[in-house]
Amino acid sequence: MTMKNLIIGAAVVLAAAGCSSKAEEPKGVKDAFEGKFYIGAALNEAEIRGIDTTGVDLVKTHFNSIVAENCMKNEEIHPAEDVWNFELADKFVEFGEANDMFIIGHCLVWHSQLAKWFAYDENGEYVTPEVLKQRMKDHITTIMTRYKGRIHGYDVVNEAIVEDGSYRKSPFYEILGEEFIPWAFECAHAADPDAELYLNDYGMNVPGRRDAYVKLINQLKERGLRIDAIGMQGHMGMDYPTVEEFETSLLAFAGTGVNVMITEWDMSALPTVNMGANVADVEEYKASLNPYADGLPEDVAKVWNERMKSFMDLFLKHSDKITRVTAWGVSDEDSWKNGWPIPGRTDYCLLIDRDHEVKPFLNEYLK
Repeated sequence: MTMKNLIIGAAVVLAAAGCSSKAEEPKGVKDAFEGKFYIGAALNEAEIRGIDTTGVDLVKTHFNSIVAENCMKNEEIHPAEDVWNFELADKFVEFGEANDMFIIGHCLVWHSQLAKWFAYDENGEYVTPEVLKQRMKDHITTIMTRYKGRIHGYDVVNEAIVEDGSYRKSPFYEILGEEFIPWAFECAHAADPDAELYLNDYGMNVPGRRDAYVKLINQLKERGLRIDAIGMQGHMGMDYPTVEEFETSLLAFAGTGVNVMITEWDMSALPTVNMGANVADVEEYKASLNPYADGLPEDVAKVWNERMKSFMDLFLKHSDKITRVTAWGVSDEDSWKNGWPIPGRTDYCLLIDRDHEVKPFLNEYLK
C-alpha cells in the first residue's frame, strides 16, 4: 500500500468517526427524549414574530412541539362578536409547520381571559343557554376549521374543576351547568374529526380534582365523545407536589384509557405564595418573597435541579402513558412566574436559564 493510500484511508476513517460521533450526540433536549415523548414549549409573541431571535433558535434546537402562550385565548383571538384576530395565531401555526412541530391549540373554552361580550348581553347579564351554546359552537368551529389538518390537538376545556372536585363557578357552568363540557367536545370533534382533543388543569395531584376528572373522562367516553388525553399542568414549587402524589394522579388518569400530557411545566425556585395557577390571584410584592433577584444561590439551584430530575425520571418511567412534556415558556426570562402571583419577582423555573443554557438536571439525559 502506498503512502498516498494510507493517508486517504486514514482520512476516510477519521471522517467516518467524526460523522458517527456527530450523529450520536444529541443536538437538543428533544433529541434526548426521542421515541419517548414530545418536548414542548409555550411561545410568546416575540418568539412567534421572530423578534426574539435567540428564543427562536432555542425553540428550534430543543423543542419539537409548541403551544401558544396567549394568542389563541378567547379575548386575544375573538375580542368582539364579529371581530377575529388571527394574525398572530396564523404566524404561530406557520412557525410550527415550517419546523415540523407537533402543534397544540390553547385553549377553546376557559373562564379566564374570556372576552367580556362572550357570556353577557348588552345589559351585562348572562346570556341565555341557547345563545351561549351557539357562541361556543361558532367560536370553536371558526378556529378549528381555519386550522384543520394543521393544529394537531386542542385543549378543549381548561381549568374547569376546583380542588374539592366541584365545578368552577365560571360563566360557562353558571349558564349551562355540567353540559358545557360535553357540548364543547361535541363541537370540537365536528369541526375537525382528526384533531386530538384534551382536558387540561392545574393542581392535578389534589385528590378531589383528580377523582372528578377521572369521573368526567369516563362520562365523556360513555357518551361516545372523543377525548384523547388529559393535560396535567406542571406548575410546581420547591415544596409541592410530591412525586408520589403526582404519580398517583398520573396512573389514575391513564387508567381511564386516555393518554397523559405534562403541560405548562415550570417549577418556581422562590418561596411559595400560591399553589394554584389562577391568573387572577395576584399578591402584593414583598422583598422577602423575592430573595434571588441577583441570581439563584448554588445550594438552592442544586435542590431545584434534583427535584426537577426526579419528576423527569417519573415521566420517563411512564413514557408508555405520556405523549408530551411541555414547558410553560422557553427560558427563565420568559416565564410568567416572574410576574405571578407577585409582580416584579425574579424566578428560575424553566428548562433553560437566562444565559440560554440548558439546566444541569438535563445533562445526564443529553449524554
